[in-house]
Amino acid sequence: MQVDWSLIEALAETRAVDLWILFPLGQAVNRLLTKHEPPPEDWADALTRMFGTNAWRGEFYPKQVQQTLFGTEESYLKDADFERIGKFFVKRLKTVFAGVADNPLPLRNSRNIPLFLLCFACANPRGATPAIKIAQNILGK
Repeated sequence: MQVDWSLIEALAETRAVDLWILFPLGQAVNRLLTKHEPPPEDWADALTRMFGTNAWRGEFYPKQVQQTLFGTEESYLKDADFERIGKFFVKRLKTVFAGVADNPLPLRNSRNIPLFLLCFACANPRGATPAIKIAQNILGK
């Protein structure tokens, strides 16, 4: 989680970089997403820096409204698994890169839990199609 979104944007703006990025899916991100409420502000700030937006809050913590005997009660429970977190990151990459591989490779531990997600993005619009095709082939193996 040491890579801020601003660096990813800067790489995309060069229109000359093919980026392989190791996204800390289970190693860091999932651990910061607490189950019964949104994470503390310092953790939330780290997630926002990494994703480049605070849209992750609505994506992973949808507002739930329940009627109780005492009125309406709002709550925010985590609604994100490894797949959903990974798809959100790939969607974010697509906002700045010309092409992004749709099949990132999960790197798992001995318990089959994904720790990282190996993602590929291409900044050059002219080379994006063949680069993505090659990367998806590599990631699919």
